[in-house]
Amino acid sequence: CYCAFQLLGIFNEFKTLSKEVKYESEASKYWDTFYKIHKNKFFKDRNWLLREFPEILPVGQKTEEKVKELSWNHVKINTESFFSKMHCPTMPEEKNHYKESSGSSDGQSKAGSDFSKLDSEEYRERPLKTELFPGSNAAFRILEVGCGAGNSVFPILNTLQNVPEFFLYCCDFASGAVELVKSHASYRASQCCAFVHDVCDHGLPYPFPDGTLDVILLVFVLSSIHPDRMQGVINRLSKLLKPGGMLLFRDYGRYDKTQLRFKRGHCLSENFYVRGDGTRAYFFTKGEVHNMFCKAGLDEKQNLVDRRLQVNRKKKVKMHRVWVQGKFQKPLPLTQKSSNLVFSVLSHG
Repeated sequence: CYCAFQLLGIFNEFKTLSKEVKYESEASKYWDTFYKIHKNKFFKDRNWLLREFPEILPVGQKTEEKVKELSWNHVKINTESFFSKMHCPTMPEEKNHYKESSGSSDGQSKAGSDFSKLDSEEYRERPLKTELFPGSNAAFRILEVGCGAGNSVFPILNTLQNVPEFFLYCCDFASGAVELVKSHASYRASQCCAFVHDVCDHGLPYPFPDGTLDVILLVFVLSSIHPDRMQGVINRLSKLLKPGGMLLFRDYGRYDKTQLRFKRGHCLSENFYVRGDGTRAYFFTKGEVHNMFCKAGLDEKQNLVDRRLQVNRKKKVKMHRVWVQGKFQKPLPLTQKSSNLVFSVLSHG
């Protein structure tokens, strides 16, 4: 009886492993099928992006940047933005939501715009030693990883349509999703480059050099990647950022209602699940997020758990949602040198 029980455990483990391999190798096929069925009707436009991530904008509504202190008191930056005439509309609050945020965060990190602006000045004065690439003349560059049908792309493009020195890259490994973006009426090749890309394949080239991005958006994407491959993805993305550039993250949190609703047989590994359509989802803790991004050499500027109560009054349904949101910055070389100098002074007494 014991042997039979042991064999059953081995068989179940084998079945789970086989499922993992299947869903990993056919991941792009499942997402392609998803977008062929749903087109751009499944997800709503993320009009909340600018509220949660003001770093997407080169500057805020003010016409002049305030002086920003770096990691030591005597070094200050005071530059004026060439985007000063841009207006950022206030994003409406989501209805029927109760928000509770907790975490080690400044809550309102504005470092991205300050540092990226400084770095943009440097890059304009010192042209990149490379051939021209899409967006090579831009002073502020954003990449959205996992753009889907463009639910983040077009709110950003519509907001920054009158900013000529801005450029948005967006990629997805589902070719059908990229085609939906390119065929959209608001798609403008002069300000946007949509391309098919698998971020898990680190050998694939990007249409721009490393070290050229001001902002990377990683929103509800990392959760669809196998946990064993997540660190490699973050390591590669961090190389795309300029010094001072920001990686903005938002994804499913541990014990989100959608995790608790998964039925038996849908769990591929710990906290990693497969949906009925073959797409997958992982549910993060704040600690996991901190470890992954900091291991990639990025500095944590925000890392919080966002808990909300979603209420559907018509269906009389309540859902307790949990998301993890973070902002991580690539260190400035000057900051690194200063830190090394301080360490050297302290170590020598």
